[in-house]
Amino acid sequence: MRKKRITAFVTAALLALCLSPDSAQAFPSGSKQQVINHLRSITGSNIVSGQHNKEPASNPGQYTQQVKDVTGQYPGLWGGDLMFRAEDVANRQRVIDQAKTEWANGSLVSLTWHVCPPTMGSSCEFEGGVKSSISDAQFSQTVTNGTALNNAWKRRLDEVVPYLQQLKSAGVPVLFRPLHEMNEKWNWWGNRPGANGGARLYQITHDYLVGKGLDNLIWVWNVQDNPAGGWAGYYPGNNYVDVASLDVWYKNYPSTADYQQLQSIAGSKPIALAEMGKVPNSALLNSQTRWSYFMIWSEQLRGNNTNAEIQAGYFHPRVLNQGEVKLPAAK
Repeated sequence: MRKKRITAFVTAALLALCLSPDSAQAFPSGSKQQVINHLRSITGSNIVSGQHNKEPASNPGQYTQQVKDVTGQYPGLWGGDLMFRAEDVANRQRVIDQAKTEWANGSLVSLTWHVCPPTMGSSCEFEGGVKSSISDAQFSQTVTNGTALNNAWKRRLDEVVPYLQQLKSAGVPVLFRPLHEMNEKWNWWGNRPGANGGARLYQITHDYLVGKGLDNLIWVWNVQDNPAGGWAGYYPGNNYVDVASLDVWYKNYPSTADYQQLQSIAGSKPIALAEMGKVPNSALLNSQTRWSYFMIWSEQLRGNNTNAEIQAGYFHPRVLNQGEVKLPAAK
């Protein structure tokens, strides 16, 4: 009898270990369309929790671990960054390895890229690099095929192609959010509405990377909630966007007008909260039900939220955490 009890206990323990989100190979391989279909299927009913992990690239899981420390759960979406500083560029492989691990453990994967301008080298500082401006003439060259700056931009894209190809080979679809907050003035690519502005650079980026065979990229278009509005002037078109997203920084939570404006642009496409400083509360989660995922920005997790607020968000009945995101079968 004693032996049977011990055997039963060991069996149950092993089963629990195999089923735990930390060890489960929830997504052994997936496709772009499976993720898009999942985001569509949960629209109006659920929202995936997410956490961004920025520098240093040598520790690309640090803020996700903080979520686990506070809530006992990992986010349903892991966010990483291809970055810009020399030491972080040198550690991009760690970011890719972390993305593979997070996917295997049952979380969706998102990548942002704070990219240096084509007028500079492969790495730069944030101030005076990512956060800088280029002239109208330089931007015009960048979006004109065959010019020196256009070629420089494509070589910049070439720098990350091998990393993105690794994720494709591993069966990891990526919610890829390039040229984010293109309606803002802080970045070199921003504040250029119209057909030959940020939207055109996004189209060029899309076409070039798709031309490299990167059909695992889920194209996330992004604006920030600045009071100027007019986000449609930055939209590159339905053929270039899989998910329309909003960064919420001018206020804690998106207003009803923000929510409606993004929906009017996205149409039937999934919408998401790609950057936030505050973990969504019940009022937001219960009233704006079309958001498909949210992502809290790195140090803002604990710098701008109490443990009780983080826990309340992660334990809300609409929120899906790691191991709770179920992809539909491939067709």
